[in-house]
Amino acid sequence: MKVSSLQENLSKGLATVGRAVPVRSTLPQASHVLLASDQGRLKLVATDLMIATTCWIGAQVEEEGSVTVPARLLTDFVASLPSDKVDLTVTDRGRQLHVSCARNEATVAGMDAADFPPVPSVDDGLTLELDPKQFKRAVEQVEFAAAADDTRPVLTGIHTLAEGQELTLAAADGFRLAVHKLPLRQEVAERLEVIVPARALREVMRLIGDGEDPLTMSFSATRSQVLFKLPNAELVATLIQGTFPNYSQLIPQSYTTRTTLGMKQFLQETRIAAIFARDGAGIIRLQVEPEEGASGVLSISARAEEIGNHEGKMDVKVEGEPSKIAFNSRYLQDVLQVLDAEEIALETTSPSSPGVLRPIGTDDNYVHVVMPMFVQW
Repeated sequence: MKVSSLQENLSKGLATVGRAVPVRSTLPQASHVLLASDQGRLKLVATDLMIATTCWIGAQVEEEGSVTVPARLLTDFVASLPSDKVDLTVTDRGRQLHVSCARNEATVAGMDAADFPPVPSVDDGLTLELDPKQFKRAVEQVEFAAAADDTRPVLTGIHTLAEGQELTLAAADGFRLAVHKLPLRQEVAERLEVIVPARALREVMRLIGDGEDPLTMSFSATRSQVLFKLPNAELVATLIQGTFPNYSQLIPQSYTTRTTLGMKQFLQETRIAAIFARDGAGIIRLQVEPEEGASGVLSISARAEEIGNHEGKMDVKVEGEPSKIAFNSRYLQDVLQVLDAEEIALETTSPSSPGVLRPIGTDDNYVHVVMPMFVQW
């Protein structure tokens, strides 16, 4: 193989696929990145056996070929090179990669490309055409609610339901639930229900970036793999098998108090209270007091024994009764940081019932449920 590429493009490509390289692996090839010529471009592939990321970058191909080399070593080396043309040459035996750029040269010991873990083919099932910006926004608003530990593997994924002309993404970790519905460009031929690893969708968000390139999501006929495809990048992930909780039952259908408040101010007050909540089990207390008409006052407070306490107030619109409820400060900040709406509605029933956050206006297709913290008032 003899290929030339710009340092900037090669470095960006290696960084893109590098996130799929496992930190530790019992399989040596999994810590490598595959480089291969592919129809006048350079193909880069990395996998941890659960997620495989492929990207193509512009290159001048003089001789076809392929090789695998340690991903971290090559990524760090290329990133440190000057902005110039990088020449990649594989020796006849196909086990060593020679890299030269400006006045820098290096030889990296690699492995035969035939030993690299194969990337599953996903081309025999249902395919959805997605708006990249809408999809990225939907993932941003749900992925943080997925569980971080593997105690219940299904909760580390995002429940994905395609039905009619609507795609619903939902994530829950036992303490909160985030649900986002987005329209599909065309009606699906059959109902599809799978669990996509949250980590895979986070990587898809990074692949999309700020671009507007068309995005497709395809599923294998056995519902075991999903493929996300962009013009210059692909990601294949193994789906999580299991039954996701029936989250529709967790969304309260009624409330006794509905508080409408400015989102930016609420986020600011929550961040201030979180400073004191750090030493008080992360608890933030919210108290709503209706006044004449539809107006009212929301008090946001936090206290840490033997350290101090804080209380902030903001004017709100209130429908219903006075209410008290306490939340984990991190859970509140997580959801408020991903919303763009100017106003949100907080729906509560009692101090021991879940609270519901709904954006008003732009994000009316989103709902977030947070379990309360039990405190002494």
